[in-house]
Amino acid sequence: MRKIIIALGVFTTVNSAPTHIPTVAHSQPEIPAYAKWGKLAIKETQSKYPNANIVDYLHEGSESIKDSTIEKFKLWLKDGDKEFGVFVRIEYTTATEKVVTIELDETSR
Repeated sequence: MRKIIIALGVFTTVNSAPTHIPTVAHSQPEIPAYAKWGKLAIKETQSKYPNANIVDYLHEGSESIKDSTIEKFKLWLKDGDKEFGVFVRIEYTTATEKVVTIELDETSR
């Protein structure tokens, strides 16, 4: 019985961290499911507006219709003195992730 008590005392002393040393848990931020489609939205927008800078990006959500999913984005662009928004809608087949259509609609707000 005496050996068990001594062994537990040594284990507790060796493995306990000092209370004055802060510990920080580092974790990788999760990549959102829409990230792949956001990159495509940016690429398509840059292709249509090559002289404009994308200054803001918003994922507005997704919508499922039958076998398809539509990812919705709004990008804010600046081209010289002009600022405008572009709504991007990417429809893809949910099971295969094959793109069906990409729509870009410019807006002043």
